[in-house]
Amino acid sequence: MHTLGTGGGRTLIAIVYHSAYGHTRRQAEAVRSGVQDIDGAEALLVPVENVEQNWDRLMDAEALIFGTPTYMGAASAAFNAFQEATSRAVMSKGYRWKDKLAAGFTNSGTHAGDKLSTLIQLALFAAQHGMHWGQSRSAPGEQLRIGIGSRSEQAGVLARSRRTVEHRRGRGHRPARFRSRNRPPPGTAGGKDGTSVCTRP
Repeated sequence: MHTLGTGGGRTLIAIVYHSAYGHTRRQAEAVRSGVQDIDGAEALLVPVENVEQNWDRLMDAEALIFGTPTYMGAASAAFNAFQEATSRAVMSKGYRWKDKLAAGFTNSGTHAGDKLSTLIQLALFAAQHGMHWGQSRSAPGEQLRIGIGSRSEQAGVLARSRRTVEHRRGRGHRPARFRSRNRPPPGTAGGKDGTSVCTRP
């Protein structure tokens, strides 16, 4: 068990995902396990089908991790519908995800599958909300050793094997640690001097 050591409340990390056949759900559950490895972090697992009843909790989250399968070189239609819904539920209410940390993961049925384009889509989605994108914790070349097989691992998380899904547990560690370390003090707009925090995790 890792410890955040902030002395404050629990850090809420939300994992929003769509899974049609269960593969992305298994990735999301592995990410949740990674968040739960961090003492002081709380994981919220939200399928896109249940987003409508969870908007308030997503607003409370200090980091959001997005997961979707890659279909025809892009995120699934159900995940796209969730993205579009955030325009009404989040952006129109004052960009309420601004300065939160974001990360993402995807998978497909083949070794290729154009998964990088999906990760770019997720990163652009986060950027439209003014969020800070957290890249993978893997060092260059490590993704080949663990069997991911794509340099686009640096942009997010790709998966095609059980071993890789287990590695996704670490995807939950980094947002939980980073967001708690960089949580702004009460009454400030961001950093300790009241400025916005923009730090690479």
